[in-house]
Amino acid sequence: MTKLEELRQNYLEEVDRASSESELEQVRVSALGKKGTITLELRKLGSMDPEQRKEIAPQLNSLKVDVTQAISSKKEALVDKELEEQLQKEWLDVTLPGRSRRQGSIHPVSQTIEQAVAIFSDMGFSYAEGPQIETDWYNFDALNMPPEHPARQEHDTFFIKSDSKTAKNPNVLRTHTSPVQIRSMTNQGVPIRIIAPGRVYRCDYDQTHTPMFHQIEGLAIDKHLNMAHLKWTLEEFCRTFFEVKNVELRFRASHFPFTEPSAEVDIRCSWEKDQLKIGEGNDWLEILGCGMVHPNVLKACNVDPDKYQGFAFGMGLDRIAMLKYGIPDLRSFFESDIRWLRHYGFLPVDVPSLHSGLSL
Repeated sequence: MTKLEELRQNYLEEVDRASSESELEQVRVSALGKKGTITLELRKLGSMDPEQRKEIAPQLNSLKVDVTQAISSKKEALVDKELEEQLQKEWLDVTLPGRSRRQGSIHPVSQTIEQAVAIFSDMGFSYAEGPQIETDWYNFDALNMPPEHPARQEHDTFFIKSDSKTAKNPNVLRTHTSPVQIRSMTNQGVPIRIIAPGRVYRCDYDQTHTPMFHQIEGLAIDKHLNMAHLKWTLEEFCRTFFEVKNVELRFRASHFPFTEPSAEVDIRCSWEKDQLKIGEGNDWLEILGCGMVHPNVLKACNVDPDKYQGFAFGMGLDRIAMLKYGIPDLRSFFESDIRWLRHYGFLPVDVPSLHSGLSL
């Protein structure tokens, strides 16, 4: 057996014994690398005489081809074997049904906002919004709230960094959505008819109060509006929202700096076996505050109170959601308990709305 035949046999056996790609790579480098045995033999051809080169060169090329093909075939076999082992280890029946995923729910507050917006839109109100960080002027001064008013104290309002180097004009997290009314009248003028839902903030926390909650406020300014228009608007809203034909509201005289006269509104209800029923019974439940817009508020917005007058109202969206859907604790709205949301939440197809991606 010649030297070349011996090399062929040795390398083919090493290739056959290789059990991994790394071992096979070592054989390739040993035979065909820059300093491999076959490579060095090929380099010797240059120093041979023509007759010897003519005899040895075909044998070396044949050896190189045979070893290269053996390595390539062995590599494919190792890859196929590794893939087969992986498939056996990670076997999966693709005919089995996929894992089911729970469908998401729309939060009761989002649902309530959409319902309220839809109801007031049918009455001709436009949607308006404003910043949640407000200046002291928009949140209090323009609404006829004097500096000594309790709502302007730190125990009731979240104050944040001042607008200027002095502390005379602080910013606040808005305590109501009434600043949206001021901005709308200032920017759009009158007549105007808007609703302003959104987040508001107050320093309070118990079963029926949280530091952040949601309000919706309405404003209508024109030349001939009066309390009768206000009363009809609120009755129609309650009748539609609570889905009760017979709704009775009671207006109690009250005081708000930004309305005169002012009233708190109660709705007739009953408590039977700890179940609330709207529109029947002998009990009353407060649901909102309202009144005719104070002349000073109109003046702050450059509106002539001798020519224009109107009404405003505000209610807690979270509270009316609690009443409609029987939710006992306001704090649970914001605890991010997925079990609670699955129980009280709504499917996107329940009611077409902006939150569900469908048009009203």
